Amino acid sequence: MKIIVYNLKMHLDYTINDLKRITSKKIGVSERDFSSFKIIKESIDARKKPHINIVYSVMVEIEKEIKLPLNNDIKVLEDVPQKPLVSGNLKLEKRPIVIGSGPAGLFASLVLAQNGYKPLLLERGECVEKRSEIVNYFWADGKLDGETNVQFGEGGAGTFSDGKLTTRINDRRSEIVLDEFYKSGAPEEILFKAKPHIGSDILKKVVYNMRKRILDLGGEVRFNSKVTDFLIKDGKITGVKVNDCEEIYSQVVVLAIGHSARDTFESLYNRGVKFIQKPFSIGVRIEHPQELINNAMYGEAKKHPRLGAADYQIFKKFSKRTVYSFCMCPGGVVVGAASEPDTVLTNGMSEFSRDKENANSALVVSVGPDDFESSHPLAGVEFQRKWERLAFWCGGKNYSAPIQRLGDFINDTTTKKLGSVKPSYTGKTEFSNINLCLPSYVTNLLKKSISFFDSKINGFGMEDAILTGVETRTSSPVRIIRDENLEALGISGLYPAGEGAGYAGGIVSAAVDGIKIAEKIMETYSNESFL
Repeated sequence: MKIIVYNLKMHLDYTINDLKRITSKKIGVSERDFSSFKIIKESIDARKKPHINIVYSVMVEIEKEIKLPLNNDIKVLEDVPQKPLVSGNLKLEKRPIVIGSGPAGLFASLVLAQNGYKPLLLERGECVEKRSEIVNYFWADGKLDGETNVQFGEGGAGTFSDGKLTTRINDRRSEIVLDEFYKSGAPEEILFKAKPHIGSDILKKVVYNMRKRILDLGGEVRFNSKVTDFLIKDGKITGVKVNDCEEIYSQVVVLAIGHSARDTFESLYNRGVKFIQKPFSIGVRIEHPQELINNAMYGEAKKHPRLGAADYQIFKKFSKRTVYSFCMCPGGVVVGAASEPDTVLTNGMSEFSRDKENANSALVVSVGPDDFESSHPLAGVEFQRKWERLAFWCGGKNYSAPIQRLGDFINDTTTKKLGSVKPSYTGKTEFSNINLCLPSYVTNLLKKSISFFDSKINGFGMEDAILTGVETRTSSPVRIIRDENLEALGISGLYPAGEGAGYAGGIVSAAVDGIKIAEKIMETYSNESFL
């Protein structure tokens, strides 16, 4: 029988033998009877500093049936067989096309390939190896490539981030996502950490390995292949046009285009695809010394090797909006993430070691359709673009990012000199006043929140903390309407997927949505007729 034991609190200096011993005691079974022992979740409980615990859930397997103590922390795991996926019988004349190689596109392609569908994956940007070189060149020289950048290219926008795998969704497919990442080279700890992350350095290798697996299974991946039009006839997708010249035909097209494919949104809208506006959030990146965050979160235990760089998550609700941290990157850097000419926007990135000097996080305010000043379905895109262009102007019109000390931001004055915190931004920076490149209702709420956040994280409100503008692409500004079959409303065979389509909010949820789309395709179409 398999038993899950929850809420096992261990001191920081525990050993695996200590964990087995306390598990044995809790369920009343000798360790000698364990035929297997596996950690399934690990989290840090730092609520009672300096007494910090690591809390575990474990799964043990024993050969004999026993009577377990009546305890909410103990559960017998019953094996529930998964219903086998039966391929549909509709004839698929051509292999399915997947547009975009972010998490949704990669996982849709991988699952289709694993089941014999040999998908064609089209990516507008470069492969991850060349993409890194192009992005580094932009950061160094300010010369933007509109097709290969932090938003576009193999791996999607998440490739230049922390590779965070935390998710709020409760879906069995999440375990599939973590397992596939692990099989492709991610650290084993992502399988059990409460806040798993891969790190940008390792994530690039993982993406490369996933591509190789898709190819080995008979799929095809094409880079520098931008879908510029969609072939739709009588309410059905019939194919796509690539780079304004080549037409590729298929009755199944997966739209995994990401939240920044604004030109593709316009092409789809012009072809009659139904969009609705969607709320998101905008704000800044805020940087503190990582040492300050470690001290605030862990106190005297901050240097213990089991803890590593501390993270945080904060929020404050107001009557109509929420101010909150997003995509917090311990020991990371702030990166330039532009994908359009004459715009500046930011993101955050950490490598697996999280060992850089600063901690950074987006500090953002929720916005929605009432703020967009238009009922047009793509008005949220124009709203984002407006503030990104103002940030470009505030940064000196050369892709330098506007930066400001927190104290100067609160006082609405342009920064003249840095204090104790040095910006980690990957490109050039310009002293500026970020109040000029965000809406006043956003900047006012950011200011009102600082003292509250400082009460939660001692030192958060330090005047020398650095703000870098602007953060606008927290999530997609649109949702492409899907029907019950997960197809675009009124267009058979077109499957909007992932964050860009408005159905996910991070790497794992986007990957899960890609798997759902793949499953729906397989339930509908045979994998034999086009071979």
